[in-house]
Parts: sequence; C-alpha cells; structure tokens
Amino acid sequence: MSPDNLATPSISLAPGANLSGADLQGANLRLPLRGADLSGANLRGADCRNADLRGIDLRDADVTGVSFAGAFLAGASLEKLNLAGADFRGSDLRGANLRGCVLVEADLTGANLAGADLSQADLEEAELAGAILFGTNFTDANLLCAHLEGSQSQGAIWTGACLEGTG
Repeated sequence: MSPDNLATPSISLAPGANLSGADLQGANLRLPLRGADLSGANLRGADCRNADLRGIDLRDADVTGVSFAGAFLAGASLEKLNLAGADFRGSDLRGANLRGCVLVEADLTGANLAGADLSQADLEEAELAGAILFGTNFTDANLLCAHLEGSQSQGAIWTGACLEGTG
C-alpha cells in the first residue's frame, strides 16, 4: 500500500491492521488507525494531526517530523522513540507508554497525559503548559527547564525526576 493510497478518504483499515515495517514517509495518516501495528515503520514527515491512533504500536518507528497535534493516542506504545521537537499540542495520550522517549523541546501544550508512563524520558525544555498530568509516571525522567505552567499534576509520580529550572 503506498502512502498516496492511505491519504485517500475511501481507504478504510480494519482495527489492529498490521503495517509493521511499512514505508509511509510523508503519508496523510489522518484516518482511523486504532490499534494498528506500525512498529518499525518509516513515518518520516507523515501527517497524523487529529488522527485516531488509540492503542497504536509505534515502537522502533521513524517518526522524524511527524505532527501529532490533536491526535488520539490513548494507550499507544511509543516506548524509546526519538520525539525531539515533536508537536503533541492538545493530544490525548492518556495511559500511553512513552517510557524512555526523547521529548527534548517537544510541544505538549494542553495534552492529556493522565496515567501515561514517561519514566526515564528526556523532557528537557519540553512545553507542558496546561497539560493534564494526573497520575503520570515521571520516575527518573529529565524535566530540566521544562515548562509546566498551568499543568494539573495531582497524583503524578516524580521519584528521581530532575525538575531543576522547571517553571
């Protein structure tokens, strides 16, 4: 399946579709991909804005330059991905696995990260203003100079997290 086909509104994928290792560089993925396996896929420059990606598996995928603004990523597996500078503004990441991710200078403004696992993640200078962080796990995460203004963090786990310079 080519990236052009995935941009066609008439294309419909079954929940949990297996697209592991697929080359979807630059594709318009603003279609339901709920529970899909995109592990190891090439998504460089793909458009995932406002997409339904709940429960998606993106482990080992190349997500360089992907926009996830407004996307529904609840329960998604993004473990250990390089998401430096990624756009997650207004995204739903409830219960997502972001363990060990590089989120340096990522924009998570207004994102819902309730119950997400960000343990051992690098969030240096990340923008988390207005984010919902209820019960979020930041164990051993680096939040050096991260922006947390207006975020809601009741029940968040901060054990061993670097919070130096946060505001």
